[in-house]
Amino acid sequence: YAHWKGQVLTAEELNVLYEGIKLNNVNHYDYILTGYTRDTSFLETVVDIVQELKRLNPKLVYVCDPVMGDQGSMYVPENILPVYRDKVVAVADILTPNQFEAELLTGRTISTEKDALDVMELLHQMGPDTVVLTSTDLASPHGDQFLVALGSQKMVRPDGSKSSRKIRIEMPKVDAVFVGTGDLFTAMLLAWSHHHPNDLKAACEKTVSVLHHVIKRTITYANEMAGPGKRPNPAQLELRMVQSKKDIEDPDIVVEATIL
Repeated sequence: YAHWKGQVLTAEELNVLYEGIKLNNVNHYDYILTGYTRDTSFLETVVDIVQELKRLNPKLVYVCDPVMGDQGSMYVPENILPVYRDKVVAVADILTPNQFEAELLTGRTISTEKDALDVMELLHQMGPDTVVLTSTDLASPHGDQFLVALGSQKMVRPDGSKSSRKIRIEMPKVDAVFVGTGDLFTAMLLAWSHHHPNDLKAACEKTVSVLHHVIKRTITYANEMAGPGKRPNPAQLELRMVQSKKDIEDPDIVVEATIL
């Protein structure tokens, strides 16, 4: 849109809200999810709150989408990177960076699938048991019409030893710019990880299948609204979320992950 209004929530305002939650004794959470923010103090406050809530509920799962940029450029202030890298990632249980964000967090460049697997291993060492690279520039064996995502999950075997399961998943590309697909991916990964806590393959297949159905419905609608030969505008490309309710709740699996 050409115009937008609103304000950046500050750490002080977040603290006030959290204080109200505590006063009413409703600070009992199973999950926390964070995404886009531009304010370093806000992010530092999130870390404090997550740590406090984990003391109340050690099983709490913090899902962090470290939204910083894409395609080689940052769209948040650069001073937010060290807060994510040094403080936030350490308390996250599930992390969903894109390739560029994973490179920023680790200081490593990803050129091959092996590079990506190494970067996910480094991110595990920084804190999260589950890491999903939501999009990469890696070539797909199926051709350039597919987008490659990768995931890794640390597992504890019954005997106490640890292993990790790594997957690759390929999504058909759609020639349009959508807003909110990253947020939808992370929210769906949280939801399906709840249903499949020890099966990243199943959680990612359902997550990506939901995205596929929503995007397909959205582009079909947008093209109809734009008319023959015309490219849809941003308003027409708004994700058809309500119309996709059944797909979100119970998606037909149209994308299968490969175990690496």
